[in-house]
Amino acid sequence: MKPNALVRPAIVVAIMLAAGVAPARAQDYPSRSITVIVPFPAGGASDVVARIVTNQMSKSLGQPFIIENVGGAGGTLGSARAAAAAPDGYTLLAAAMGSHVAAPVLTPNVRYDPVVDFVPVGITAHSPAVVIARKDFPAKDLKEFVAVLRQQGGALKQAHGGIGASSHMACLLFTEEIGAKPTLVAYRGSGPALNDLVGGHVDFMCEQSVSVADQVLAGSVKAYAVSAPERLATLPNVPTAKEAGVNYEMSVWSGLFAPKGVPPEVIAKLADALDKALDEPVVRETLAKLGGSVPAKAERNPPAFDRFVRSEIARWAPILAATRAEQ
Repeated sequence: MKPNALVRPAIVVAIMLAAGVAPARAQDYPSRSITVIVPFPAGGASDVVARIVTNQMSKSLGQPFIIENVGGAGGTLGSARAAAAAPDGYTLLAAAMGSHVAAPVLTPNVRYDPVVDFVPVGITAHSPAVVIARKDFPAKDLKEFVAVLRQQGGALKQAHGGIGASSHMACLLFTEEIGAKPTLVAYRGSGPALNDLVGGHVDFMCEQSVSVADQVLAGSVKAYAVSAPERLATLPNVPTAKEAGVNYEMSVWSGLFAPKGVPPEVIAKLADALDKALDEPVVRETLAKLGGSVPAKAERNPPAFDRFVRSEIARWAPILAATRAEQ
């Protein structure tokens, strides 16, 4: 063996350590806290679900999960930051169908490819949308609400959490189904949009039940319908859209992703921790109280989630492309 044969690896490691980069050792993962970027402000559905799930995952992995809210541009700013993070498993993305399916189509100059630049860890929750309005909106039920929307159109302000956000997509389907064209008011996330709705500054919005159920129950907003096929146990007095004759059904999903290049062994550890977290009664009960649901066991693993995301992109692409053409 040449004299410098053992020296070169040592030099490489020394250089890496000097630069603050340690060689990845999947068997030691995780050895420190894990940052989870939520590409929307605090209080939105993605934020709520991420906190519930990662709190339980931290118990399994023995390290804290730190939520970092990076809102803006329909979730693309935070998603781009996560895509550019070191592929060591210490930065994850708590994404949703808005940031991973809609925003790349509707937002110009997106700096990531949802399929190429991320590795799926697993789906975290399903949540139907709720059509809600300011608490003093005059319509007493969905039938009257639809009639007002059709009649007044652009005079009514529809809030959403940014172009491509789940709240934008949810109302896109709803208003297209009933043939209404309200004035859209964009916010840096569904949390700020909901705050303005509670304050009476906008007229209505469509958002996941996990982030609006508490406001509905408190009477801070008026709920007209849910997009689920059946009424939600947590909102038993809110009818389904179908009950009022409106063909409006959809479920908004959220999930965990890692930047491309994260070792498969690390993805496997994260996926296992997520699977265990979703099996915990406290997680299931907390999500159920908010109107959300835990994905079926077969849906959670990385390959199944990858197939699901690709199918969602294919399903929504033509709808979103048509919307972009109208803008």
